[in-house]
Amino acid sequence: MTRRAFAATAGSLLTGRAADTPRPNILWVTCEDMGPHLHACGDSYSVTPNLDKLAARGSIYMNAWSNAPVCAPARTTIISGVYPPSTGSEHMRSMTKMPAGWKMLPGYLRDAGYYCSNNVKEDYNLEKPPGTWDDSSKQGHWRNRASGQPFFSVFNLEITHESQIRKRPHTLVHDPAKARVPAYHPDTPEVRHDWAQYYDNITTMDGQAGQILADLQSDGLADDTIVFFFGDHGSGMPRSKRWPYNSGLNVSIVAAIPEKWRALAPKDYVAGGKNSRLVSFVDLAPTMLSLAGLPAQPFHQGQAFLGRHEKAPRAYSFGFRGRMDERYDCVRSVRNDRYVYVRNYMPHKIYGQHLAYMWETPTTPVWARLYQEGRLNAAQKKFWERKPAEELFDLKSDPDEVKNLADSAEHRPVLEKLRAEHLAHERSLRDVGLLPEDEIHGRARGGAPFEMGHDEKRYPAEKVLAAAQLASSLKTGVTGQLLALMKDGDSAVRYWGALGVLMRGAAEVKAARAELLELRAGAAPAAAIVAAEALGEYGTDEDLKASLALLILLSDYEKKGVYVAMQALNAITALGRKASPLKEQIRALPAAAVNPADRGRADNFQKLKGYLLEEVLG
Repeated sequence: MTRRAFAATAGSLLTGRAADTPRPNILWVTCEDMGPHLHACGDSYSVTPNLDKLAARGSIYMNAWSNAPVCAPARTTIISGVYPPSTGSEHMRSMTKMPAGWKMLPGYLRDAGYYCSNNVKEDYNLEKPPGTWDDSSKQGHWRNRASGQPFFSVFNLEITHESQIRKRPHTLVHDPAKARVPAYHPDTPEVRHDWAQYYDNITTMDGQAGQILADLQSDGLADDTIVFFFGDHGSGMPRSKRWPYNSGLNVSIVAAIPEKWRALAPKDYVAGGKNSRLVSFVDLAPTMLSLAGLPAQPFHQGQAFLGRHEKAPRAYSFGFRGRMDERYDCVRSVRNDRYVYVRNYMPHKIYGQHLAYMWETPTTPVWARLYQEGRLNAAQKKFWERKPAEELFDLKSDPDEVKNLADSAEHRPVLEKLRAEHLAHERSLRDVGLLPEDEIHGRARGGAPFEMGHDEKRYPAEKVLAAAQLASSLKTGVTGQLLALMKDGDSAVRYWGALGVLMRGAAEVKAARAELLELRAGAAPAAAIVAAEALGEYGTDEDLKASLALLILLSDYEKKGVYVAMQALNAITALGRKASPLKEQIRALPAAAVNPADRGRADNFQKLKGYLLEEVLG
């Protein structure tokens, strides 16, 4: 379907429904940073009596994926029904536009007569169209609707958020000695305390959820309301949150359908049962419309798993990782019913890049220190080292995803199948997340990145994907191909060509020196920054001096824009002590202005600046 058809048909499928058609109420009880850790999910360490009762009259989707392993892009997926890599909204706290005529989920439900309330977090990376909610505030509640009006009400509980794991003082209720420490974490008192406090917070959240469910019952609405419970991504512990492994994406959705509306459940729905069906956050919008008797919108990329328009179960779920606050990365993942495949498009960056917010959790600095001291085993130290291009994990034998099977001959057919599904998914999305962040916005020209992504002249998607695949493959003997990429007419292709050279190190940089010099002097800042980093790291003293001069010039937030400035500061960070001559110039960089629409970007710039001055160059 063309972009024009997408816009023209958005909202047109809501007609034809009789105004008096009975429809269920829909209630979402959601929480922050929580994986499949209800007691009802089989977690014996967890204490969740209220939500266990909900699960006893519902079905638990044990293989639900949040698509994104961090809040803003995960919530963007939910509210739009579209994968953020296709709308340019994958990066943590960014802001892009939807095509004209598109609405968010509540907008379509409101068109169908629903009262839609949200209490209270939104955190979308897409501009919200007017009229999305009837009420999105701390007062948002189904009780504010007109008499007899069906409702869609969302309540978000924040106590399980990452920030609450590290809140001290805290008297533990869960015994830290009984906490399960995953194979990738070191077994230390700090780590056990953080896991135990996380589970304490889950129990507190369960009490809050129980009050909302009690209010529904006391209002006489329980028999008319389909209730969902889920967290917005995996746990807030490091290497769960922010990573598109199962540990960061698995959330378990509880769906409780009362007897009155049981016809909207699948044929195999069993109250109190665990469901192995693969579902994703991108499926939630079409599923809610289906429960209201409405088909999905033509632009929706998910599929209904409940209701009158239920589709056949999906065979694969997809995940992604882009910029996380101040640090850039590009990762894509896909799972089937057993295996998880991960494609690292920036394998030269370590998993555990320094990220100020993550470092506030006690587990993180302890884990990093133990790595520096050489006191970690192979599974635990992996987080602090560079990534391979591909990873494959068997969730049945390796639920913590620490044994990479990508080089296993026995698992080659699985790897090739999931790789093919990943590439097919990338092509279907026309993934604009493969562009440097400044080019997502620049090529969109103030419009919707989705439309830019479907315009071959502005975004040659297949060519960019091929460049990214080759560059990040880490294959040797491809120097000529990388040089050709660096001379391409498209700046994103040149960017990936330079990244491919940087990833391969000194010999490749020497072979591509002339092309890197040309890119560094070019007008495309993203490619110039990569070239400067490569020449600064592996070139001559003169190369380093010229690279530092360019990088500090491009680090000016006010003159060059936030995305260019953050990429430049990241490159300076990668150069480490070699960037010492820039210390005073970094200190003199203008502070970024903060405004409500900033979405944390100015804060990210300041975090990068502070880390450079205090930790790298201090």
